[in-house]
Amino acid sequence: MGIKMLSRIPFGSPSITRRFSIIASALALSACAPKFDASSESAKLLRRDAEWADLASAGKNVDSIVSYWTDDAVIIEPGQPVVEGKAAIRNYVAESLKTPGFKIHWVSEKPSFSPDGKFAYMRGTDEMTVPGPKGAPMTLHLRGYSIWRLEPDGQWRCVVDIANEAPSASPAAPAT
Repeated sequence: MGIKMLSRIPFGSPSITRRFSIIASALALSACAPKFDASSESAKLLRRDAEWADLASAGKNVDSIVSYWTDDAVIIEPGQPVVEGKAAIRNYVAESLKTPGFKIHWVSEKPSFSPDGKFAYMRGTDEMTVPGPKGAPMTLHLRGYSIWRLEPDGQWRCVVDIANEAPSASPAAPAT
């Protein structure tokens, strides 16, 4: 009975042939898809992050600075409430740039990527100058991690930006 059943399946029918052709074509195309090149993407991401740091340091164009974050981004800075979403981030950046003496610059390093190349994280060091407790400028030395997402337009954008204060340098031990 089993052989008779198999003989009734229309393997040569156009419908089966068409389905097989579509599946074979999809498999062939996926095999030809470009592979993720971590070295190339690392250079691209570090370059994009450096451009962003330069824009933030210049402090002139809020919209350009904010364009490096995703719409759903989150910023966590020391002593500050969590800033979530692009509208809140835009306000945060605009207010920061209006603060007398405010300056910021950072350098990121060592990007690491998800296996599919859609996410990355990297650590960085920041210097941020803000008014101190008595109003005099003080420079904070920060360290942090940023998480980036490769957006549909092909641009890397920061989705999570977290910083904390770097430990104070230990005084040198007295010579014995």
